[in-house]
Amino acid sequence: MDRETRLKRLRFRSWHRGTKEADLLIGGFFDQHGEGWTEAEIALFEALLEEQDVDIMAWAMGTAEAPERFRGTILDALKTLNYVPISE
Repeated sequence: MDRETRLKRLRFRSWHRGTKEADLLIGGFFDQHGEGWTEAEIALFEALLEEQDVDIMAWAMGTAEAPERFRGTILDALKTLNYVPISE
């Protein structure tokens, strides 16, 4: 599968998680960072999306320790939470 198709699938999967909170967190994160990822980072994000939303959200908020395989640049960026739109 080519890069463009993978990114389109990841965008869809990121924005269709099942809850609005997870959609905003994971979808917003993908929109902010996904286009610039290397092939290895795309593969890691694909694996991350196989995890439960509550776990991903806990890792992003720092309330739970992420598994070693997810630690690194993607998880560090996910933890910044500066990509979640907040409406007033």
